[in-house]
Amino acid sequence: MTGQAPHRAVVIASGGLDSSTVAYWLADRGSQLTLLSFDYGQRHRKELHYAKRIAGHLGADHKVVDLSDLGRLLAGSALTDLGVQVPDGHYSEASMRSTVVPNRNTIMLSVAVAAAVSSGADAVAFGAHSGDHAIYPDCRTSFFDLFAAVTREGNEGFPTEGFELLAPFIGLTKADIVEVGRQVGVPFEDTWSCYKGGEVHCGVCGTCTERREAFEVAGVVDPTVYSTSVPAVAR
Repeated sequence: MTGQAPHRAVVIASGGLDSSTVAYWLADRGSQLTLLSFDYGQRHRKELHYAKRIAGHLGADHKVVDLSDLGRLLAGSALTDLGVQVPDGHYSEASMRSTVVPNRNTIMLSVAVAAAVSSGADAVAFGAHSGDHAIYPDCRTSFFDLFAAVTREGNEGFPTEGFELLAPFIGLTKADIVEVGRQVGVPFEDTWSCYKGGEVHCGVCGTCTERREAFEVAGVVDPTVYSTSVPAVAR
């Protein structure tokens, strides 16, 4: 999380806590941002409205890429297939494998890189973190390093000088990200995590469980409204 900030960055923005904190962290360092969101047919597409809110707070451009037709091909994931129930529990549990959307980050990163190269931006950033590693292969450092190599090879001679892919939180925990977000002023109440996409956060799905734990461990007040109450996380 050191080094010179990019002048212009495209941030893959889900409207969630992680990508919103990446955006605020870059803005705090002086980067001009475009927030790029994706409608891939996810049942929790209300997250796109939260991404728009974050962009509004930052005075950043916000663009939504319509991949809903693609989403219809991605059957079998609880996020895109209404016939698959969103599991409750923690990301460490095997049941969370049903929330994997095959190749999702590869698709999003590819589109973001194309947009960045076309517009002359000098960075693409996304919010993968260490808590994702157990379940999501395309959130791991090994994947990110390989994708960066493919990006350099596939775009040789076209990106701006110093172009880079950024995953500043890939080695951090969710609690670490909450602390960074507190420091840079992320309006946590205007972020959305829940995979079930109800009126308020369900409080028990994998992303809600992780979110609740992160605030508790970080010692930061959680402004999120949950429909289900659970005991505080033991420290």
